[in-house]
Amino acid sequence: MLEPKRVKHRKQHRTSYDGKAKGNKFVAFGDYGLMATTGNWITAKQIEAARVVLAKCLEKTGKMWVRIFPQLPITRKPLEVRMGSGKGNPEYWVAVVKAGTIMFEIAGVTDAVAKDTLRKAGDKLAVKTRVVKKGALPHD
Repeated sequence: MLEPKRVKHRKQHRTSYDGKAKGNKFVAFGDYGLMATTGNWITAKQIEAARVVLAKCLEKTGKMWVRIFPQLPITRKPLEVRMGSGKGNPEYWVAVVKAGTIMFEIAGVTDAVAKDTLRKAGDKLAVKTRVVKKGALPHD
């Protein structure tokens, strides 16, 4: 699974996913990208599931880029523990994805294969997505 090797602070405040993305708003490396149209936290497991779908569909013909990384720890307290006594331990990691963020990019495949592959990968994520082509301006 994806997670940072080292972090400055083990427990962080939760970051909001409301609003529009400031960066990662256009396809930079590949020919097609998967853009989030809504914001949410994407867990490391969801990113891995989408990456596996992309790898299987692309096989050896295409190239893939993952543009998001889970760097926010989500903490949980154990079951049946009383209130107080501090913050819980980190359970899993999430990437904060805002509307307009390009999450995955692919290149080296045909138009139909790219759209179908990215649609399948988008089904694994907790955000609404759409496929965008390089050079096309995103709708704000």
